[in-house]
Amino acid sequence: MKSFNGLIHGGAIIALIDEALAAASNSHGTIALDLNINITFLQPPKTGSVLISEAREESRTQHTATYRIEVLEKGEDGDRMIAFCYALNYREDRRLAFFGQEMKTE
Repeated sequence: MKSFNGLIHGGAIIALIDEALAAASNSHGTIALDLNINITFLQPPKTGSVLISEAREESRTQHTATYRIEVLEKGEDGDRMIAFCYALNYREDRRLAFFGQEMKTE
C-alpha cells in the first residue's frame, strides 16, 4: 500500500493503529467508541518492513479512557518508531455481545 510518492500509505498505518486501539479499548468487555484520535507521523517506514502497533491504556474512568498507541518498524538494528497516537474513547455501559463466550466456527 504505497502512496503516490512511493512511500507506505498513511492510511495503512492509521488502520494498524485503529486495530490496536480497538483491541485495547474493548478488552474490558464493554463497547468503546472513538471520540478523538491524534496521530503524529515521525518518519516513513521502509517498503516491505514489518510494522507493529502497541496500545497502552493511560487512564480509565466509568465513561472515558485514554490510550497511547505506537507504531514500530522492526529491524535488524532494533525498532524504529514510525508514528504515535493519543486517543480518547467513550465507554458505553453495554457489554460486547461476544465477550466471555466461546467463538463458534462452522
